[in-house]
Amino acid sequence: MTILDRFRIDDRVAIVTGASSGLGVAFASALAEAGADVALGARREDRLTGTGKLVEDAGRRAITVRTDVASPEDCNQLVNATVRAFGKVDILVNNAGVGTSVPATRETPEQFRSVIDVNLNGCYWMAQACARVMRPGSIIINIASVLGLTSAGMPQAAYSASKAGLIGLTRDLAQQWTGRKGIRVNALAPGYFESEMTDQFEGDYIARTVVPRTLEGRLGHADELSAALIFLASDASSYVTGITLPVEGGLLTT
Repeated sequence: MTILDRFRIDDRVAIVTGASSGLGVAFASALAEAGADVALGARREDRLTGTGKLVEDAGRRAITVRTDVASPEDCNQLVNATVRAFGKVDILVNNAGVGTSVPATRETPEQFRSVIDVNLNGCYWMAQACARVMRPGSIIINIASVLGLTSAGMPQAAYSASKAGLIGLTRDLAQQWTGRKGIRVNALAPGYFESEMTDQFEGDYIARTVVPRTLEGRLGHADELSAALIFLASDASSYVTGITLPVEGGLLTT
């Protein structure tokens, strides 16, 4: 096996949540290009069709399942549908997430809980459901955030707390499952990438606040994050578990 062969994931089966837009689309496409069949989950099921076509255009199979990861029942249904269609689950990419920016003195319990329910609890329910059917050698990748490690000058208590919690969850699940079940669990901590989420920022916030703090002097591109994802999803990272890999253009150094 050559070094490049170690990055292939031929004939493996991946689940990607939040696959209807943004980085989820890029992740699904990259997994298919690297050789995996992909089950796509999102609340906006109508938008999964385009992602499925990208997977099929890469020569792999795709299924789409409407999934709200805040619902443990939906998570189980996505996993069961994947097993019915493909016979197994080898890779989980816990990508579904929501972002908010609300001053802490005005944030309602409902607003805070809704973020935690998707970004943290939803990742736990998906990991639980997958771990019950995964075989040794399987992989879980949680999409955390650089905001779980630092702040960005905006009032994002719920989002930051959810992503910091996800980093802790990653460590604990790796400790529980790597040795006993042969499931590696890692996280990516993206910085600011061109995506539907960064498009929501008003005015010149990104140019004024984020770019000057980033050593690369720009936002990241989806393919740069997808390359890191394939590293964690493949045998190239076979001795890596329980870690959070920042992909943030140097933002954490400033």
